[in-house]
Amino acid sequence: MRLTSSSFDNGQPLPMALAAGKADGFSSNRNPQLAWDEVPEGTASFVLLCVDPDVPTVPSMVGAEGVIIPQEQPRCDFSHWVMVDIPADVREIAEGACSDGFVVGGKQAPAGPAGARQGINDYTGWFAGDATMAGTYRGYDGAYPPANDARVHRYFFRLFALDIATLPVDGDFSAAQVHAAMQGHVLAEAAIHGTYTLNPAL
Repeated sequence: MRLTSSSFDNGQPLPMALAAGKADGFSSNRNPQLAWDEVPEGTASFVLLCVDPDVPTVPSMVGAEGVIIPQEQPRCDFSHWVMVDIPADVREIAEGACSDGFVVGGKQAPAGPAGARQGINDYTGWFAGDATMAGTYRGYDGAYPPANDARVHRYFFRLFALDIATLPVDGDFSAAQVHAAMQGHVLAEAAIHGTYTLNPAL
């Protein structure tokens, strides 16, 4: 299976329009165009994830004045998009079709391919303690890495072909729940990634 995008080049910087954040606040937060082919026989649905594996593990350092988050700090995953039950005949998602603008408190019913379901992304947990930003963040919300991070962040768009039409997850499901539910059902995977930083020194 092969995954491509006309919105960015694999391994290269993401356009600011695809990010949730820019130097002076929120950005356009548009989902990228994604297209795929060479789908394996027997595919009944697709799962799409977007994950940043470069998130700092010391939250108190994020945005702290006079502090630079070192490259060597241990990192963890941050999910930016979780979508399941994408119908087997879908081969493309247009840029901006699922997200076009940042919604404080999260999108309540994000757009997507007919029949697909979208779970929560990790902005839900990140903003949980902020009274002005808290909410349930569903669907795609793009890059917004710390401006004081010495590491350029990577954003992996991962597409999975499954042999089942409906993934057994319910409600506001997470990426971790999707990974667990996919076990034994993945026929193929394809991925591409872009990079993004708000550190003016990088």
